[in-house]
Amino acid sequence: RNVRMNTGMSDVVAGCVMPYIKDSKDRDAVSLVCRRWYELDALTREHVTIALCYTTTPERLRRRFRQLKSLKLKGKPRAAMFNLIPEDWGGFVTPWVEEIAESFKSLKALHFRRMIVRDSDLELLARSRGRELQSLKLDKCSGFSTDGLVHIARFCRDLRTLFLEESLIIEKEDEWGEWLHELATNNTVLETLNFYMTDLGRIRFEDLELIARNCPSLTTVKISDCEILDLLGFFRHATALEEFCGGSFNDQPENDQSEKYSVVSLPRKICLLGLTMLGKNEMPIVFPLAAALKKLDLLYALLDTEDHCTLIQKCPNLEVLETRNVIGDRGLEVLARSCKRLKRLRIERGADEQGMEDEDGVVSQRGLMALAQGCLELEYLAVYVSDITNASLEYIGTHSKNLNDFRLVLLDREETITDLPLDNGVRALLRGCQKLRRFALYLRPGGLTDLGLSYVGRYSQNVRWMLLGYVGESDAGLLEFSKGCLSLQKLEMRGCCFSEGALAVAVMQLTALRYLWVQGYRGSSTGRDLLAMTRPYWNIELIPPRRVNVLDPNGEAVVVEHPAHILAYYSLAGPRTDFPNTVIPLDPESLINA
Repeated sequence: RNVRMNTGMSDVVAGCVMPYIKDSKDRDAVSLVCRRWYELDALTREHVTIALCYTTTPERLRRRFRQLKSLKLKGKPRAAMFNLIPEDWGGFVTPWVEEIAESFKSLKALHFRRMIVRDSDLELLARSRGRELQSLKLDKCSGFSTDGLVHIARFCRDLRTLFLEESLIIEKEDEWGEWLHELATNNTVLETLNFYMTDLGRIRFEDLELIARNCPSLTTVKISDCEILDLLGFFRHATALEEFCGGSFNDQPENDQSEKYSVVSLPRKICLLGLTMLGKNEMPIVFPLAAALKKLDLLYALLDTEDHCTLIQKCPNLEVLETRNVIGDRGLEVLARSCKRLKRLRIERGADEQGMEDEDGVVSQRGLMALAQGCLELEYLAVYVSDITNASLEYIGTHSKNLNDFRLVLLDREETITDLPLDNGVRALLRGCQKLRRFALYLRPGGLTDLGLSYVGRYSQNVRWMLLGYVGESDAGLLEFSKGCLSLQKLEMRGCCFSEGALAVAVMQLTALRYLWVQGYRGSSTGRDLLAMTRPYWNIELIPPRRVNVLDPNGEAVVVEHPAHILAYYSLAGPRTDFPNTVIPLDPESLINA
Protein backbone atom coordinates (compact mmCIF):
# COMPACT_ATOMS: atom_id res chain seq x y z
CA ARG A 1 0.00 0.00 0.00
CA ASN A 2 2.84 2.37 0.84
CA VAL A 3 4.40 1.85 -2.58
CA ARG A 4 1.14 2.58 -4.37
CA MET A 5 0.41 5.59 -2.16
CA ASN A 6 3.89 7.13 -2.61
CA THR A 7 4.40 6.44 -6.29
CA GLY A 8 0.94 5.91 -7.74
CA MET A 9 2.20 2.69 -9.34
CA SER A 10 1.49 -0.93 -8.36
CA ASP A 11 4.18 -3.61 -8.17
CA VAL A 12 2.75 -5.21 -11.30
CA VAL A 13 3.00 -2.01 -13.32
CA ALA A 14 6.45 -1.18 -11.91
CA GLY A 15 7.62 -4.69 -12.74
CA CYS A 16 6.47 -4.25 -16.34
CA VAL A 17 8.06 -0.83 -16.73
CA MET A 18 11.39 -1.57 -15.06
CA PRO A 19 12.90 -3.79 -17.82
CA TYR A 20 12.51 -0.92 -20.30
CA ILE A 21 14.69 1.41 -18.23
CA LYS A 22 18.13 0.67 -19.67
CA ASP A 23 20.29 3.68 -18.80
CA SER A 24 22.34 3.01 -15.66
CA LYS A 25 21.85 6.52 -14.28
CA ASP A 26 18.09 6.25 -14.71
CA ARG A 27 18.23 2.89 -12.97
CA ASP A 28 20.19 4.40 -10.08
CA ALA A 29 17.60 7.15 -9.71
CA VAL A 30 14.71 4.67 -9.78
CA SER A 31 16.31 2.49 -7.12
CA LEU A 32 16.35 5.45 -4.70
CA VAL A 33 12.60 6.08 -4.86
CA CYS A 34 11.69 3.52 -2.22
CA ARG A 35 12.70 0.15 -0.81
CA ARG A 36 10.38 -1.78 -3.13
CA TRP A 37 11.72 -0.11 -6.25
CA TYR A 38 15.23 -0.82 -5.02
CA GLU A 39 14.29 -4.50 -4.85
CA LEU A 40 12.63 -4.44 -8.28
CA ASP A 41 15.73 -2.83 -9.78
CA ALA A 42 17.87 -5.54 -8.22
CA LEU A 43 15.65 -8.26 -9.67
CA THR A 44 15.43 -6.84 -13.19
CA ARG A 45 18.75 -5.11 -13.88
CA GLU A 46 20.55 -7.01 -16.62
CA HIS A 47 23.81 -5.07 -17.02
CA VAL A 48 26.28 -3.51 -14.56
CA THR A 49 29.51 -1.62 -15.24
CA ILE A 50 32.04 -1.37 -12.41
CA ALA A 51 34.50 1.38 -13.34
CA LEU A 52 37.17 0.19 -10.88
CA CYS A 53 37.25 -3.34 -9.52
CA TYR A 54 38.28 -2.17 -6.04
CA THR A 55 35.20 0.01 -5.49
CA THR A 56 33.11 -2.97 -4.42
CA THR A 57 33.39 -6.73 -3.95
CA PRO A 58 32.08 -9.76 -5.83
CA GLU A 59 29.99 -10.66 -2.81
CA ARG A 60 28.24 -7.27 -2.78
CA LEU A 61 27.50 -7.57 -6.47
CA ARG A 62 26.05 -11.03 -5.97
CA ARG A 63 23.85 -9.96 -3.06
CA ARG A 64 22.26 -7.12 -5.02
CA PHE A 65 22.16 -8.29 -8.65
CA ARG A 66 21.80 -12.06 -8.79
CA GLN A 67 20.06 -12.04 -12.20
CA LEU A 68 22.76 -10.20 -14.14
CA LYS A 69 23.12 -11.11 -17.80
CA SER A 70 26.02 -8.77 -18.58
CA LEU A 71 28.96 -7.46 -16.53
CA LYS A 72 31.72 -5.01 -17.45
CA LEU A 73 34.61 -4.73 -15.01
CA LYS A 74 37.60 -2.38 -15.22
CA GLY A 75 40.89 -2.87 -13.41
CA LYS A 76 44.02 -0.74 -13.77
CA PRO A 77 43.70 3.04 -14.10
CA ARG A 78 43.43 4.40 -17.64
CA ALA A 79 47.04 5.63 -17.38
CA ALA A 80 48.15 1.98 -17.64
CA MET A 81 47.47 2.20 -21.40
CA PHE A 82 50.40 4.63 -21.61
CA ASN A 83 52.74 2.52 -19.43
CA LEU A 84 52.46 4.98 -16.55
CA ILE A 85 51.20 2.44 -14.00
CA PRO A 86 53.36 -0.44 -12.66
CA GLU A 87 52.46 -3.70 -14.38
CA ASP A 88 51.94 -5.37 -10.99
CA TRP A 89 49.61 -2.62 -9.72
CA GLY A 90 46.70 -5.01 -9.38
CA GLY A 91 43.34 -5.59 -10.99
CA PHE A 92 43.05 -9.39 -10.69
CA VAL A 93 39.94 -11.06 -12.07
CA THR A 94 40.30 -14.20 -9.95
CA PRO A 95 37.89 -13.32 -7.09
CA TRP A 96 35.34 -12.11 -9.60
CA VAL A 97 35.57 -15.21 -11.77
CA GLU A 98 35.18 -17.42 -8.70
CA GLU A 99 31.98 -15.60 -7.73
CA ILE A 100 30.70 -15.67 -11.31
CA ALA A 101 31.31 -19.41 -11.51
CA GLU A 102 29.45 -19.99 -8.27
CA SER A 103 26.56 -17.55 -8.34
CA PHE A 104 25.77 -15.81 -11.63
CA LYS A 105 23.80 -18.49 -13.43
CA SER A 106 22.20 -16.08 -15.94
CA LEU A 107 25.39 -14.33 -17.05
CA LYS A 108 25.82 -14.33 -20.84
CA ALA A 109 28.26 -11.46 -21.49
CA LEU A 110 31.50 -10.64 -19.68
CA HIS A 111 33.88 -7.75 -20.37
CA PHE A 112 37.18 -7.41 -18.46
CA ARG A 113 39.20 -4.28 -19.26
CA ARG A 114 42.82 -3.62 -18.18
CA MET A 115 42.82 -6.57 -15.80
CA ILE A 116 45.17 -9.43 -14.94
CA VAL A 117 43.67 -12.71 -16.13
CA ARG A 118 45.22 -16.14 -15.49
CA ASP A 119 44.78 -19.29 -17.54
CA SER A 120 43.16 -20.85 -14.49
CA ASP A 121 40.57 -18.05 -14.50
CA LEU A 122 39.68 -18.79 -18.10
CA GLU A 123 39.50 -22.52 -17.46
CA LEU A 124 37.17 -22.04 -14.49
CA LEU A 125 35.02 -19.64 -16.48
CA ALA A 126 34.83 -22.00 -19.45
CA ARG A 127 33.97 -25.07 -17.39
CA SER A 128 31.38 -23.34 -15.18
CA ARG A 129 29.72 -20.87 -17.55
CA GLY A 130 30.75 -22.25 -20.92
CA ARG A 131 27.28 -23.32 -22.01
CA GLU A 132 25.70 -19.95 -21.24
CA LEU A 133 28.49 -17.52 -22.18
CA GLN A 134 27.81 -15.71 -25.44
CA SER A 135 30.26 -12.82 -25.26
CA LEU A 136 33.75 -12.66 -23.73
CA LYS A 137 35.84 -9.52 -24.01
CA LEU A 138 39.40 -9.48 -22.64
CA ASP A 139 40.15 -5.87 -23.41
CA LYS A 140 43.77 -4.71 -22.89
CA CYS A 141 44.23 -7.53 -20.37
CA SER A 142 47.40 -9.48 -19.51
CA GLY A 143 48.61 -12.52 -17.61
CA PHE A 144 47.13 -15.33 -19.72
CA SER A 145 48.30 -17.50 -22.59
CA THR A 146 46.89 -19.38 -25.53
CA ASP A 147 46.33 -22.32 -23.14
CA GLY A 148 43.57 -20.33 -21.48
CA LEU A 149 42.05 -19.50 -24.86
CA VAL A 150 41.94 -23.22 -25.72
CA HIS A 151 39.60 -23.79 -22.77
CA ILE A 152 37.34 -20.94 -23.91
CA ALA A 153 37.22 -22.18 -27.50
CA ARG A 154 36.62 -25.78 -26.42
CA PHE A 155 33.84 -25.28 -23.87
CA CYS A 156 32.12 -22.03 -24.89
CA ARG A 157 30.40 -23.35 -28.00
CA ASP A 158 27.64 -20.74 -28.00
CA LEU A 159 30.12 -17.86 -28.08
CA ARG A 160 29.02 -15.03 -30.38
CA THR A 161 31.82 -12.60 -29.48
CA LEU A 162 35.46 -13.26 -28.62
CA PHE A 163 37.34 -9.98 -28.16
CA LEU A 164 41.05 -9.89 -27.28
CA GLU A 165 42.15 -6.55 -28.74
CA GLU A 166 45.42 -5.10 -27.38
CA SER A 167 45.77 -7.84 -24.75
CA LEU A 168 49.23 -9.13 -23.83
CA ILE A 169 48.83 -12.84 -24.54
CA ILE A 170 51.62 -15.37 -24.11
CA GLU A 171 51.79 -17.53 -27.21
CA LYS A 172 53.02 -21.03 -26.43
CA GLU A 173 55.87 -22.09 -28.71
CA ASP A 174 54.89 -25.77 -28.75
CA GLU A 175 51.56 -25.12 -30.43
CA TRP A 176 50.49 -23.52 -33.68
CA GLY A 177 47.17 -21.80 -33.22
CA GLU A 178 45.44 -24.61 -31.32
CA TRP A 179 43.04 -22.11 -29.71
CA LEU A 180 41.89 -20.83 -33.12
CA HIS A 181 41.56 -24.38 -34.46
CA GLU A 182 39.37 -25.33 -31.48
CA LEU A 183 37.23 -22.27 -32.14
CA ALA A 184 36.92 -23.13 -35.82
CA THR A 185 36.02 -26.73 -35.04
CA ASN A 186 33.53 -26.16 -32.21
CA ASN A 187 31.72 -22.93 -33.03
CA THR A 188 29.02 -22.30 -35.64
CA VAL A 189 27.44 -19.10 -34.25
CA LEU A 190 30.43 -16.74 -33.96
CA GLU A 191 29.64 -13.16 -35.00
CA THR A 192 32.70 -11.23 -33.79
CA LEU A 193 36.32 -12.42 -33.62
CA ASN A 194 38.88 -9.81 -32.56
CA PHE A 195 42.54 -10.38 -31.76
CA TYR A 196 43.70 -7.12 -33.32
CA MET A 197 46.90 -5.54 -32.00
CA THR A 198 48.01 -8.69 -30.18
CA ASP A 199 51.13 -10.83 -30.68
CA LEU A 200 49.09 -13.83 -31.77
CA GLY A 201 51.00 -14.65 -34.93
CA ARG A 202 51.12 -18.45 -34.81
CA ILE A 203 47.81 -19.07 -36.53
CA ARG A 204 46.76 -21.03 -39.60
CA PHE A 205 44.84 -19.07 -42.18
CA GLU A 206 42.97 -22.31 -42.95
CA ASP A 207 41.33 -22.00 -39.52
CA LEU A 208 40.10 -18.49 -40.35
CA GLU A 209 38.67 -19.87 -43.56
CA LEU A 210 36.98 -22.70 -41.64
CA ILE A 211 35.41 -20.17 -39.24
CA ALA A 212 34.09 -18.21 -42.21
CA ARG A 213 32.54 -21.39 -43.66
CA ASN A 214 31.06 -22.64 -40.38
CA CYS A 215 29.75 -19.31 -39.02
CA PRO A 216 27.31 -17.73 -41.49
CA SER A 217 26.60 -14.82 -39.11
CA LEU A 218 30.26 -13.73 -38.91
CA THR A 219 30.16 -9.94 -39.33
CA THR A 220 33.33 -8.66 -37.59
CA VAL A 221 36.88 -9.99 -37.83
CA LYS A 222 39.92 -8.06 -36.57
CA ILE A 223 43.17 -9.99 -36.60
CA SER A 224 46.90 -9.61 -36.00
CA ASP A 225 49.49 -9.45 -38.76
CA CYS A 226 48.70 -12.05 -41.42
CA GLU A 227 49.72 -11.80 -45.07
CA ILE A 228 46.65 -10.58 -46.92
CA LEU A 229 47.27 -12.94 -49.85
CA ASP A 230 46.78 -15.88 -47.46
CA LEU A 231 43.25 -14.65 -46.70
CA LEU A 232 41.75 -14.94 -50.17
CA GLY A 233 39.79 -18.07 -49.22
CA PHE A 234 38.61 -16.47 -45.99
CA PHE A 235 37.33 -13.40 -47.84
CA ARG A 236 35.58 -15.59 -50.38
CA HIS A 237 33.61 -17.50 -47.70
CA ALA A 238 32.96 -14.57 -45.28
CA THR A 239 29.99 -13.31 -47.27
CA ALA A 240 28.31 -11.61 -44.27
CA LEU A 241 31.46 -9.76 -43.18
CA GLU A 242 30.88 -6.06 -42.46
CA GLU A 243 34.07 -5.17 -40.54
CA PHE A 244 37.65 -6.25 -41.15
CA CYS A 245 40.85 -4.96 -39.55
CA GLY A 246 44.40 -6.24 -39.57
CA GLY A 247 46.17 -8.43 -42.07
CA SER A 248 49.34 -7.03 -43.63
CA PHE A 249 51.04 -6.41 -46.93
CA ASN A 250 54.32 -8.07 -46.11
CA ASP A 251 55.46 -8.57 -49.69
CA GLN A 252 55.76 -4.94 -50.73
CA PRO A 253 55.75 -5.13 -54.54
CA GLU A 254 58.32 -3.49 -56.77
CA ASN A 255 57.25 -1.28 -59.65
CA ASP A 256 57.11 -4.22 -62.01
CA GLN A 257 54.98 -6.22 -59.53
CA SER A 258 52.39 -3.58 -58.71
CA GLU A 259 49.59 -5.95 -59.76
CA LYS A 260 50.54 -8.56 -57.14
CA TYR A 261 47.75 -7.58 -54.75
CA SER A 262 45.21 -6.94 -57.50
CA VAL A 263 43.81 -10.44 -56.86
CA VAL A 264 42.58 -9.35 -53.40
CA SER A 265 38.83 -8.83 -53.38
CA LEU A 266 37.20 -7.83 -50.10
CA PRO A 267 33.67 -9.00 -49.22
CA ARG A 268 31.06 -6.67 -50.70
CA LYS A 269 29.26 -5.93 -47.40
CA ILE A 270 32.34 -4.47 -45.67
CA CYS A 271 31.65 -0.95 -44.41
CA LEU A 272 34.20 -0.78 -41.58
CA LEU A 273 37.79 -1.31 -42.65
CA GLY A 274 41.38 -1.06 -41.44
CA LEU A 275 44.26 -2.64 -43.35
CA THR A 276 47.65 -2.85 -41.62
CA MET A 277 50.64 -1.67 -43.67
CA LEU A 278 48.37 -0.44 -46.46
CA GLY A 279 50.52 1.52 -48.90
CA LYS A 280 49.93 3.68 -51.94
CA ASN A 281 50.18 0.73 -54.32
CA GLU A 282 47.53 -1.24 -52.41
CA MET A 283 44.94 1.56 -52.13
CA PRO A 284 43.03 0.33 -55.22
CA ILE A 285 41.90 -2.66 -53.10
CA VAL A 286 39.83 -0.22 -51.04
CA PHE A 287 38.42 1.88 -53.89
CA PRO A 288 35.52 -0.48 -54.87
CA LEU A 289 34.19 -0.28 -51.27
CA ALA A 290 35.06 3.34 -50.55
CA ALA A 291 31.64 4.86 -51.22
CA ALA A 292 29.99 2.46 -48.73
CA LEU A 293 32.58 2.80 -45.96
CA LYS A 294 31.32 4.13 -42.63
CA LYS A 295 34.54 3.56 -40.67
CA LEU A 296 38.15 3.71 -41.84
CA ASP A 297 41.13 2.86 -39.62
CA LEU A 298 44.42 4.18 -41.04
CA LEU A 299 46.40 4.19 -37.79
CA TYR A 300 48.78 1.52 -39.07
CA ALA A 301 48.69 2.35 -42.78
CA LEU A 302 51.76 3.60 -44.66
CA LEU A 303 50.08 6.54 -46.36
CA ASP A 304 51.35 10.09 -46.70
CA THR A 305 49.26 13.26 -46.75
CA GLU A 306 48.50 13.06 -50.45
CA ASP A 307 47.41 9.42 -50.14
CA HIS A 308 45.03 10.39 -47.33
CA CYS A 309 43.49 13.07 -49.54
CA THR A 310 43.05 10.65 -52.45
CA LEU A 311 41.37 7.97 -50.32
CA ILE A 312 39.20 10.21 -48.12
CA GLN A 313 37.54 12.04 -50.99
CA LYS A 314 36.26 8.67 -52.23
CA CYS A 315 34.48 8.01 -48.88
CA PRO A 316 31.50 10.41 -48.74
CA ASN A 317 29.58 8.31 -46.18
CA LEU A 318 32.39 8.05 -43.66
CA GLU A 319 31.25 8.39 -40.03
CA VAL A 320 34.40 7.29 -38.19
CA LEU A 321 38.03 7.97 -39.12
CA GLU A 322 41.10 6.93 -37.14
CA THR A 323 44.50 7.98 -38.42
CA ARG A 324 47.78 9.69 -37.53
CA ASN A 325 48.76 13.32 -37.79
CA VAL A 326 50.38 12.63 -41.16
CA ILE A 327 46.88 13.39 -42.50
CA GLY A 328 47.90 17.03 -42.11
CA ASP A 329 45.81 20.15 -42.42
CA ARG A 330 45.31 19.47 -46.12
CA GLY A 331 43.84 16.06 -45.34
CA LEU A 332 41.48 17.60 -42.79
CA GLU A 333 40.33 20.14 -45.36
CA VAL A 334 39.52 17.32 -47.79
CA LEU A 335 37.74 15.48 -44.96
CA ALA A 336 35.66 18.57 -44.16
CA ARG A 337 34.60 18.93 -47.81
CA SER A 338 33.96 15.26 -48.53
CA CYS A 339 32.62 13.63 -45.34
CA LYS A 340 29.64 15.60 -44.07
CA ARG A 341 28.37 12.67 -41.98
CA LEU A 342 31.55 12.33 -39.91
CA LYS A 343 30.80 11.71 -36.22
CA ARG A 344 34.08 10.47 -34.76
CA LEU A 345 37.64 11.53 -35.59
CA ARG A 346 40.75 10.26 -33.83
CA ILE A 347 44.16 11.57 -34.88
CA GLU A 348 47.09 10.01 -33.06
CA ARG A 349 50.70 11.09 -32.97
CA GLY A 350 52.86 8.96 -35.19
CA ALA A 351 54.09 10.44 -38.44
CA ASP A 352 57.47 11.57 -37.11
CA GLU A 353 58.16 8.25 -35.35
CA GLN A 354 57.26 6.28 -38.49
CA GLY A 355 59.79 8.12 -40.65
CA MET A 356 57.02 9.55 -42.82
CA GLU A 357 57.17 13.16 -41.75
CA ASP A 358 56.73 15.78 -44.46
CA GLU A 359 55.91 19.45 -44.40
CA ASP A 360 52.21 18.70 -44.99
CA GLY A 361 51.99 16.09 -42.25
CA VAL A 362 51.12 18.31 -39.31
CA VAL A 363 47.78 19.22 -37.81
CA SER A 364 47.22 22.78 -36.63
CA GLN A 365 44.53 25.42 -36.21
CA ARG A 366 44.05 25.52 -39.98
CA GLY A 367 42.82 21.93 -40.15
CA LEU A 368 40.67 22.24 -37.01
CA MET A 369 38.88 25.31 -38.32
CA ALA A 370 38.08 23.59 -41.61
CA LEU A 371 36.88 20.51 -39.74
CA ALA A 372 34.59 22.50 -37.43
CA GLN A 373 32.97 24.30 -40.36
CA GLY A 374 32.61 21.24 -42.58
CA CYS A 375 31.70 18.36 -40.25
CA LEU A 376 28.75 19.66 -38.26
CA GLU A 377 27.67 16.22 -36.98
CA LEU A 378 30.97 15.61 -35.17
CA GLU A 379 30.46 14.02 -31.73
CA TYR A 380 33.97 12.84 -30.83
CA LEU A 381 37.28 14.57 -31.58
CA ALA A 382 40.65 13.40 -30.25
CA VAL A 383 43.63 15.08 -31.89
CA TYR A 384 47.36 15.70 -31.50
CA VAL A 385 48.21 19.17 -32.85
CA SER A 386 51.54 20.85 -33.57
CA ASP A 387 50.11 24.38 -33.37
CA ILE A 388 46.90 25.88 -32.04
CA THR A 389 45.12 29.22 -31.64
CA ASN A 390 42.27 30.56 -29.57
CA ALA A 391 40.33 31.23 -32.77
CA SER A 392 40.37 27.56 -33.77
CA LEU A 393 38.89 26.55 -30.42
CA GLU A 394 36.28 29.26 -30.78
CA TYR A 395 35.36 27.80 -34.19
CA ILE A 396 34.78 24.41 -32.56
CA GLY A 397 32.58 26.02 -29.91
CA THR A 398 30.61 27.85 -32.58
CA HIS A 399 30.04 25.00 -35.05
CA SER A 400 30.44 21.64 -33.24
CA LYS A 401 27.20 21.67 -31.26
CA ASN A 402 26.94 17.87 -31.13
CA LEU A 403 30.40 17.36 -29.62
CA ASN A 404 30.23 15.25 -26.45
CA ASP A 405 33.88 14.13 -26.22
CA PHE A 406 36.80 16.48 -26.96
CA ARG A 407 40.48 15.63 -26.41
CA LEU A 408 43.40 17.79 -27.55
CA VAL A 409 47.12 17.24 -27.01
CA LEU A 410 49.60 19.98 -27.95
CA LEU A 411 52.82 18.36 -29.13
CA ASP A 412 56.23 19.71 -28.14
CA ARG A 413 57.44 19.49 -31.72
CA GLU A 414 57.34 23.28 -32.36
CA GLU A 415 59.34 25.61 -30.16
CA THR A 416 56.91 28.49 -30.63
CA ILE A 417 53.13 28.23 -30.56
CA THR A 418 51.16 30.86 -32.45
CA ASP A 419 48.74 31.85 -29.73
CA LEU A 420 49.19 31.08 -26.04
CA PRO A 421 47.63 31.06 -23.49
CA LEU A 422 44.41 29.44 -24.72
CA ASP A 423 42.16 30.86 -22.00
CA ASN A 424 39.61 32.56 -24.27
CA GLY A 425 39.50 29.72 -26.79
CA VAL A 426 38.87 27.10 -24.11
CA ARG A 427 36.15 29.27 -22.59
CA ALA A 428 34.44 29.67 -25.97
CA LEU A 429 34.65 25.93 -26.70
CA LEU A 430 33.15 24.94 -23.37
CA ARG A 431 30.40 27.54 -23.57
CA GLY A 432 29.51 26.50 -27.10
CA CYS A 433 29.64 22.71 -26.74
CA GLN A 434 26.89 22.17 -24.19
CA LYS A 435 26.72 18.41 -24.83
CA LEU A 436 30.30 17.78 -23.67
CA ARG A 437 30.59 14.93 -21.18
CA ARG A 438 34.29 14.08 -21.61
CA PHE A 439 37.05 16.69 -21.93
CA ALA A 440 40.83 16.37 -22.17
CA LEU A 441 43.34 19.19 -22.57
CA TYR A 442 47.05 18.37 -22.54
CA LEU A 443 49.16 21.45 -23.17
CA ARG A 444 52.55 22.77 -22.11
CA PRO A 445 53.59 25.25 -19.41
CA GLY A 446 51.98 28.58 -20.25
CA GLY A 447 49.19 26.97 -22.27
CA LEU A 448 46.46 27.82 -19.77
CA THR A 449 46.67 30.38 -16.97
CA ASP A 450 44.92 30.26 -13.61
CA LEU A 451 42.14 32.33 -15.18
CA GLY A 452 41.78 29.79 -17.98
CA LEU A 453 41.63 26.98 -15.44
CA SER A 454 38.86 28.80 -13.63
CA TYR A 455 36.98 28.99 -16.94
CA VAL A 456 37.26 25.20 -17.27
CA GLY A 457 35.60 24.80 -13.88
CA ARG A 458 32.93 27.40 -14.52
CA TYR A 459 31.82 26.19 -17.96
CA SER A 460 32.07 22.40 -17.55
CA GLN A 461 28.78 21.88 -15.76
CA ASN A 462 27.97 18.63 -17.57
CA VAL A 463 31.47 17.15 -17.95
CA ARG A 464 31.87 13.85 -16.07
CA TRP A 465 35.43 12.86 -17.04
CA MET A 466 38.35 15.22 -17.46
CA LEU A 467 42.08 14.95 -18.18
CA LEU A 468 44.25 18.03 -17.67
CA GLY A 469 47.96 18.22 -18.44
CA TYR A 470 50.32 21.13 -17.82
CA VAL A 471 47.58 23.64 -17.09
CA GLY A 472 47.35 26.48 -14.55
CA GLU A 473 50.04 28.44 -12.79
CA SER A 474 49.44 28.03 -9.07
CA ASP A 475 47.27 26.50 -6.37
CA ALA A 476 44.88 29.43 -6.74
CA GLY A 477 43.93 28.29 -10.25
CA LEU A 478 43.13 24.76 -9.07
CA LEU A 479 41.01 26.04 -6.20
CA GLU A 480 38.99 28.27 -8.55
CA PHE A 481 38.58 25.35 -10.94
CA SER A 482 37.27 23.11 -8.16
CA LYS A 483 34.45 25.55 -7.34
CA GLY A 484 32.79 24.49 -10.62
CA CYS A 485 32.59 21.13 -12.42
CA LEU A 486 29.35 20.19 -10.71
CA SER A 487 29.05 16.84 -12.52
CA LEU A 488 32.73 15.82 -12.55
CA GLN A 489 33.15 12.22 -11.38
CA LYS A 490 36.63 11.32 -12.70
CA LEU A 491 39.59 13.70 -12.80
CA GLU A 492 43.05 12.87 -14.16
CA MET A 493 45.96 15.31 -14.11
CA ARG A 494 49.59 15.23 -15.27
CA GLY A 495 52.46 17.66 -15.04
CA CYS A 496 50.83 19.66 -12.26
CA CYS A 497 52.31 22.60 -10.40
CA PHE A 498 49.85 22.07 -7.55
CA SER A 499 50.66 21.22 -3.95
CA GLU A 500 49.28 18.30 -1.96
CA GLY A 501 47.28 20.69 0.20
CA ALA A 502 45.60 22.33 -2.79
CA LEU A 503 44.79 18.96 -4.31
CA ALA A 504 43.18 17.88 -1.04
CA VAL A 505 41.05 21.03 -0.83
CA ALA A 506 40.03 20.71 -4.48
CA VAL A 507 38.86 17.14 -3.93
CA MET A 508 36.63 18.24 -1.08
CA GLN A 509 35.13 21.03 -3.21
CA LEU A 510 34.40 18.74 -6.19
CA THR A 511 31.30 17.25 -4.62
CA ALA A 512 30.53 14.71 -7.39
CA LEU A 513 34.11 13.40 -7.63
CA ARG A 514 34.50 9.64 -7.29
CA TYR A 515 37.98 9.11 -8.74
CA LEU A 516 41.24 11.09 -8.86
CA TRP A 517 44.54 10.26 -10.54
CA VAL A 518 47.47 12.70 -10.45
CA GLN A 519 51.01 12.24 -11.76
CA GLY A 520 53.54 14.95 -11.11
CA TYR A 521 52.72 17.43 -8.33
CA ARG A 522 54.51 19.27 -5.52
CA GLY A 523 54.75 16.43 -3.08
CA SER A 524 55.99 16.22 0.48
CA SER A 525 58.11 13.52 2.09
CA THR A 526 55.21 12.13 4.10
CA GLY A 527 52.06 12.98 2.15
CA ARG A 528 50.70 14.51 5.33
CA ASP A 529 48.91 17.36 3.54
CA LEU A 530 46.75 14.82 1.73
CA LEU A 531 45.03 14.04 5.00
CA ALA A 532 42.65 16.90 4.28
CA MET A 533 40.97 14.78 1.61
CA THR A 534 40.36 11.74 3.83
CA ARG A 535 36.73 10.83 4.36
CA PRO A 536 34.61 7.69 4.76
CA TYR A 537 34.84 5.17 1.92
CA TRP A 538 37.71 7.12 0.28
CA ASN A 539 40.85 5.12 -0.53
CA ILE A 540 44.11 6.96 -1.21
CA GLU A 541 47.12 5.22 -2.77
CA LEU A 542 50.57 6.63 -3.54
CA ILE A 543 53.10 5.48 -6.14
CA PRO A 544 56.52 7.00 -5.34
CA PRO A 545 58.79 8.38 -8.09
CA ARG A 546 60.50 5.59 -9.99
CA ARG A 547 62.84 4.95 -12.89
CA VAL A 548 61.43 2.94 -15.77
CA ASN A 549 63.15 1.33 -18.76
CA VAL A 550 61.35 2.12 -22.02
CA LEU A 551 62.11 2.02 -25.73
CA ASP A 552 62.61 5.28 -27.58
CA PRO A 553 61.22 5.81 -31.14
CA ASN A 554 64.40 4.20 -32.52
CA GLY A 555 63.94 1.07 -30.45
CA GLU A 556 66.78 1.91 -28.06
CA ALA A 557 66.38 1.25 -24.33
CA VAL A 558 66.34 4.44 -22.25
CA VAL A 559 65.65 5.19 -18.60
CA VAL A 560 62.73 7.53 -17.91
CA GLU A 561 61.92 9.20 -14.60
CA HIS A 562 58.28 8.76 -13.64
CA PRO A 563 57.06 11.33 -11.08
CA ALA A 564 54.99 10.33 -8.07
CA HIS A 565 51.31 9.40 -8.47
CA ILE A 566 48.24 9.87 -6.34
CA LEU A 567 45.24 7.60 -6.86
CA ALA A 568 42.11 8.17 -4.80
CA TYR A 569 38.68 6.64 -5.25
CA TYR A 570 35.44 5.84 -3.47
CA SER A 571 35.08 2.23 -2.36
CA LEU A 572 32.42 0.34 -0.48
CA ALA A 573 34.95 -2.46 0.00
CA GLY A 574 37.44 -0.52 2.11
CA PRO A 575 41.21 -0.54 1.46
CA ARG A 576 42.34 -3.33 -0.83
CA THR A 577 44.71 -6.02 0.40
CA ASP A 578 46.72 -6.91 -2.72
CA PHE A 579 49.11 -3.94 -2.80
CA PRO A 580 52.42 -4.59 -4.60
CA ASN A 581 55.64 -3.04 -3.32
CA THR A 582 55.30 -0.24 -5.87
CA VAL A 583 52.08 1.08 -4.25
CA ILE A 584 51.80 2.64 -0.79
CA PRO A 585 48.34 2.96 0.80
CA LEU A 586 47.89 6.24 2.67
CA ASP A 587 47.09 5.40 6.26
CA PRO A 588 45.67 8.48 8.05
CA GLU A 589 46.19 7.05 11.54
CA SER A 590 49.88 6.36 11.00
CA LEU A 591 50.46 9.87 9.63
CA ILE A 592 48.60 11.50 12.50
CA ASN A 593 50.58 9.53 15.06
CA ALA A 594 53.93 10.07 13.32
